Amino acid sequence: MEKEIREINSRLKDYFGEAPRPEDQSGIDYLVETILSQNTNDINRDKAFKKLKEKYDSWTDVENADREELIDTIRIAGLGPTKAERIQESLRITREEVGEYSLDFLNDMDVEDAKAWLEDIPGIGPKTAAIILCFHFDRPVMPVDTHVHRVSKRLGLIPEDTSRKKAHKLLDEEVPDDIKYEFHRLLIEYGRKYCKARHPKCKEGPLSDLCESHLEFKEK
Repeated sequence: MEKEIREINSRLKDYFGEAPRPEDQSGIDYLVETILSQNTNDINRDKAFKKLKEKYDSWTDVENADREELIDTIRIAGLGPTKAERIQESLRITREEVGEYSLDFLNDMDVEDAKAWLEDIPGIGPKTAAIILCFHFDRPVMPVDTHVHRVSKRLGLIPEDTSRKKAHKLLDEEVPDDIKYEFHRLLIEYGRKYCKARHPKCKEGPLSDLCESHLEFKEK
């Protein structure tokens, strides 16, 4: 499987170019931003995060903010009540357990322990934990969002009936550590442009001969 994954990664990199590097943000920034990203698009996530940073001077202010005010501030990201609660709870837990709004201590943990600590926070699942560890801490973790999940199944990298949670484990095992970040970003790019959930355009993309779903359509 490693050979196939490296071939896919190489083709996508040749086609789309180098994967963009992660933004230089703190671990807490990534934590809050990824909560905002849940069930919305990047544009609305970014707008909500920008409004939150403009509205509040510190994470203390965010944790102690009036709940309705915080909901209104991040409303554009959708699911305002849920996300506001998750953000404030995440900040509270971090402050109480660490003594400050910082995730730097995760550097001293192995990957599995760091994942477990993050996933113990209500509303933080495998994807959010993986993004924080991969993007901010440069740890060899493979985040699986809807695009990565869909593309991986269609390319035959994971079984068709694999759940998102199971996909994290399988892809973590199969994708080589040195390309986990760029493979994640490149699969998202491919999923957005070609391997769409509806009306896929896989035959127009750089992986048309590898896409099992597309090949099945051709045979019918």
